[in-house]
Parts: sequence; structure tokens; C-alpha cells
Amino acid sequence: MHPRHFTATLPRFTSRRNFLADLGMGFTGLAMGAVMRDQARASAAEWTPPNGLPHRRPKAKSVIWLFMNGGVSHMESFDPKPMLNKYAGKTIAETPYASVQDPAKLALERLVVPDANGNQRNTLYPLQVGFKKHGQSGMEISDWFPHIAKQADRLAVIRSLYTTDSNHGAQTQFHSGRNMLDGPYPTLGAWVHYGLGSLNDNLPQFISMGTREYWNLRDGHYLGPAHDAVPLRVDPANPLNFGRHEAGMSPEAHRIGAELSRELNLLRGIEYPDDPALTARIASYELAFRMQKSVPEAMDFSKETEETKKLYGVGSTHCGEFASQLLAARRLVERGVRFIQIQHGGGGAGAWDAHGGLKANHEKLSLAVDQPTGALLEDLARRGLLDETMVVFATEFGRTPGSQGSDGRDHHIYGFSVWMAGGGIRGGTVHGATDEIGFHAVEHPHYVTDIHATILHQLGLDSRQLEIPGRKRLEIDHGRVISAIIA
Repeated sequence: MHPRHFTATLPRFTSRRNFLADLGMGFTGLAMGAVMRDQARASAAEWTPPNGLPHRRPKAKSVIWLFMNGGVSHMESFDPKPMLNKYAGKTIAETPYASVQDPAKLALERLVVPDANGNQRNTLYPLQVGFKKHGQSGMEISDWFPHIAKQADRLAVIRSLYTTDSNHGAQTQFHSGRNMLDGPYPTLGAWVHYGLGSLNDNLPQFISMGTREYWNLRDGHYLGPAHDAVPLRVDPANPLNFGRHEAGMSPEAHRIGAELSRELNLLRGIEYPDDPALTARIASYELAFRMQKSVPEAMDFSKETEETKKLYGVGSTHCGEFASQLLAARRLVERGVRFIQIQHGGGGAGAWDAHGGLKANHEKLSLAVDQPTGALLEDLARRGLLDETMVVFATEFGRTPGSQGSDGRDHHIYGFSVWMAGGGIRGGTVHGATDEIGFHAVEHPHYVTDIHATILHQLGLDSRQLEIPGRKRLEIDHGRVISAIIA
């Protein structure tokens, strides 16, 4: 099914929320967004790609995008740097690596600045966790991630990411490829939603779970709100806002109301047969009705085995929330959802933002995500879904090799790690490198949109053929496919 899009709004005489809520189908904008891609055209999107969609034979159908808000330390996760232990307590200038702070190398923005006491945050801070080699690949992974480590031969770790926003607007930058000061730009999930048709007409194709901060709240932007992610909760009784019947409305009354709405809309459609906005609205109400059954069913774990729930850690005190979100993600992928983004540690700057107490912070948060993430990879693989599902584990930037305060690390944009698995990605691969203290990406450096380009490539999409007339994108917006990690 080839997508066609529009960005129109509902008539002024009624709000979208009130209309849908009155019918007991109050999915706000989400149902509209899930259908617009298929049922309408927009002046901004009349284009049809020359060879149809996808642009090439895809190796993957779906994406599960796990995002750690706040900035995970690459040096305590997937990029061990033993030299930090050897030179701990020395300033960078006192080590053989003084040149990493040369102005010519700090081309993006200097991070080594005096703090309130006039000290510099460049005293090397030792690693707070050990590393071991795992799998046939011998991949080195932090002891804080033992369950992910068991999946080492399924991972492609990219150790040479960089970005340009040294504050937490980098969350937006990782999702969109643009500095937030450039203005709002569509996120990767929005482009996937825009570019591909539905795998299941009863479910939204772009879903978000977890807390999103205001600067990273929307996705579609100039593509239109139709391409914002649908926010879901892992609660079969109430998986999303305005998704239940009005109090006191019986199922029969709900059915009658939906049928009346359908008949009135169809009559209106006969009167205005060439109105794409009306066509999309009619379809969105139909989808909203279908979603009332399909979405809660996807969030209902009652038919999952106890072994599966235990594998993820559902109900546990240390990782239960994330476990439920990842099990829901697997169920949604099984049912044909294209793109699921799950935010961990959202709110404020992000829970992983360890300016102090890094060891306690990262140890606790790693415990919260490690078991569910390892379980997701294992569960997808044993169900035959990993070959067609890409899993991405990302964060907005790394953390400094030098200390901040006595026991923390500051934001670090010059080199950090992300890993990918499934969907045609070459497992057991380590690609790129930072220097010996983890400061700069020195081997195969990749801007964040190279991750985007690789995902789109595996989904069969060419971002240049998704461009909107009048919205010329920069070359860096498209990124470069990381061919070394593709099987």
C-alpha cells in the first residue's frame, strides 16, 4: 500500500478531541495520524516516487528504537578505556594525550571549561566498572550489562558517533539530525511513517512509549501532525488518552454512534468526493473504532507464558516498567507496527545525566534496562522476528573522560557509542573507535544521521527520494549508510 499524505485540520466548529471523545473514540490526533499516510493527499506531498515504495528491496520491516535520555557514558558501557585507570587523577595535559584538547581538534565546541571554583574538568576519572569479552566475537562490554553481553554476537556497536549540541537538545538532534536551534525538523520515525505504508490497518504504525520532554515531544513537524508518534501506555484497560468509552456508554450505544457517524460521513463524502481531508477524517474515525479493540489486546500480557514474562523481568522491582514496554514492543512488532520508540529515563535533562555519582547512577539505570533489552533480542530471535526487526540502543551523547566534581562526568559530544541489531545488521561487529581516553571519534567517525541512513536503507527507503518540494535538506541531514555493519 503506497502512502499518501495530508496536513489539514478539522473544521473550526468542533475540536478533534471533543468529536472523538463524544463518540467514545477519543484517540485525539493519533487515529488521524495513523490513517493520513494511506487515505489522503497533501499539496506538500503530491509527489510519487518514480519506482514506488519501498525504493529498494528491504531487509527489515520494523524498528524498535531504545533511547537512553541524559547521555550514557560510552566508557562505562561499550567502549572500555583502560588508560583512564592508568592516568587517573592527572590532568589531560599531564598525559601523553594532551593534544586531544588542541583547539583545532575541538572544532565543535570546547567542553573543558572552568567550573565555579576555577578548576578544569579535565582530570581523568577512572573507569567505574569492569569489562569482559563476550561471544565468539570477543566483544568487550561493561559488567553493568550482562544480559546484553549475552547477545554480543547479534550486536553491531558503533563506537565513533559524534554530535554538535552539548546540551540535552541533543536528544532532538539525535532523533531529527538537526540542532534544535535550527527549528523543528521531522524525526526519523516520522520519515519512516511518511515513507512506508501500513502493515496492519488496525494499529498505528508509529508508536512512542515513555516520557518525552517538551523539546522532543513532536515528530512530524513540517510533514504534519499526521506523522507524530502515537503515545501508548502498557495498560490494557487504558493504553492511551481518550481511548475509552464515555462513562455510562454501553457497547451497543457505542456501536450505534459509530455507525451513525459512518453514515453521515459517507453522505458528506458523496457531496464532496474529491476532498482528501474529508476522506482521511472518515478513515481516521474508522481506525479509531478498530483501535479500541486492537490496541488493548496488544497490551494484554495474559496470554504470554510465565517464562516469557520472567525472561523480560515483568513485575520485577528493578526493571519492571521497561520490561513491560519492551514486551509490548515485541507484541506490537508481531502485529505489524513499523516504528516503536521507547524513551528510558525521560523527564528534565534525562536520568542518565550523571554529573555526580556516576557509579551509583549508571549501575541502577543499567539494571533497569539490561535484562529487558537482552530478553527482547533473545525473544525476537527465537520467534524468527529479529531478521526483520532492527533494534537500536542509543543516547544523545557520551560523557567526558575527565571528572566533573569528585565522582561524575560531564556531557561529551566528540565521541560516543550506539549499537544496532537485527534487520540485516552484521552481528558481532565493532565499528569505529575513539582515541585511547575516549575523547574523539578517530576511526570512521559518524554523525548521528548515519544511523538514520542505515536504518532507512535496511527498510528499503532512500531519504533523497522522500524530500518534500520546497524543503531542501542539507547533505548531512541525509547521512551516509554505515555499510561495514550490514550483513
